[in-house]
Amino acid sequence: MHTAYERITAALQGQWNKGYELLFINDGSKDATLDILRQLAATDSKVKLISFSRNFGHQAAVAAGIAHCKGDVAIIIDADLQDPPELFEKMVSIYREQDCNVVYGVRKERKGETFFKKITARLFYRLLNWLAGMDLNTDTGDFRLVDRKVINTFNNFGEKNKYIRGIISWMGFKQIPLQYDRDARHHGKTKYTLSKMFHLAGIAMFYFSKKPLKVSLTLGFISILIGIILTVWVLYQQFSGAYTVPGWASTIITIIFFGGVQLLTVGVVGEYIGNILDEVKNRPEYIVDEKVNVE
Repeated sequence: MHTAYERITAALQGQWNKGYELLFINDGSKDATLDILRQLAATDSKVKLISFSRNFGHQAAVAAGIAHCKGDVAIIIDADLQDPPELFEKMVSIYREQDCNVVYGVRKERKGETFFKKITARLFYRLLNWLAGMDLNTDTGDFRLVDRKVINTFNNFGEKNKYIRGIISWMGFKQIPLQYDRDARHHGKTKYTLSKMFHLAGIAMFYFSKKPLKVSLTLGFISILIGIILTVWVLYQQFSGAYTVPGWASTIITIIFFGGVQLLTVGVVGEYIGNILDEVKNRPEYIVDEKVNVE
């Protein structure tokens, strides 16, 4: 955390005459992160801390940062330093020169990541583009600069489970890409497990698109068509005199196929119903346990 503070502070020196703030979100960490952030906030008034009562997830932490930031622009970055703070100057230059609302990082190279992570990320973004029915920015994360117009618009979104990079892309406005090489994790191991990745993918697909319902409906029609064809075939065999005692293989295959389609459809519908339940309960997206240097 000290390294992240030092590199980010160095990258911000001389960038803004009106000053800046460093807003750290502690998402229920179990190590010494909170104590370190308290020490930094005690020695540097520009350091502001929001600490959650428990772990609420990466997207909730980013949403809290966007909700509490006060500047004309904000840069979203993880503290693991995979996204280099040294790009801040370039992002600000693009923002000023292009008169845009968003400058988002596009990863050319993903150092320190496994082949499985790279290929699944690539497939996921392509799949999400197809499901969403629009051209979302691919090979990106949450590392981006957003201006006050985007910040205010984002804060008006009411849903609790947010896919933030998708929402910002969906907003429109003028968005400019910045290609860069993503570094390996500076210290420690990622807490973003495979289950959390699947959870984020689920939010992206089921909160951001209704196409899975249409896919399920299509599969239902296909299964009905196959069932009609099989029925006609059985009746033809029966009345043509060629009908014999049916084999178990065709029966099992038919049951498995129709059962699989039904379970898939029920599962997709269940995901949407579960999301509706989360929204109807209207629980807060996160709970703040402690604030330091935050008004």
